[in-house]
Amino acid sequence: MPDEDLMMNWLKIATVAALLGWPGIALAREAVSCGGAAMLGGAQLNCSHVEPQAPPQFCTFSWALHTSAGDQKIVEGTFMLPPGASNVTVYQGSGFDSALSDPIVICRGNK
Repeated sequence: MPDEDLMMNWLKIATVAALLGWPGIALAREAVSCGGAAMLGGAQLNCSHVEPQAPPQFCTFSWALHTSAGDQKIVEGTFMLPPGASNVTVYQGSGFDSALSDPIVICRGNK
């Protein structure tokens, strides 16, 4: 049994080392943090630039919302967020009673 445990430990170490060295994997902090809510007839999405060393971020968002009339509506948009921006309202709308999904926000920085 001790030989099997030793072999499993080496296999785990080799797997982790291979994954960390894989060129497609990037371990980076997100530069933008966003949160949204839909209730009481309105919807709002706010974002902050949370990584001071990151360049301005160009972002897109998509959000599935439920309307007061019982329909579904997808809202989409783009915005630019400079370093230091905090709690910026990037979307605000009315006629929604709930969210059908979390907002999807994708950002890319330009140097």
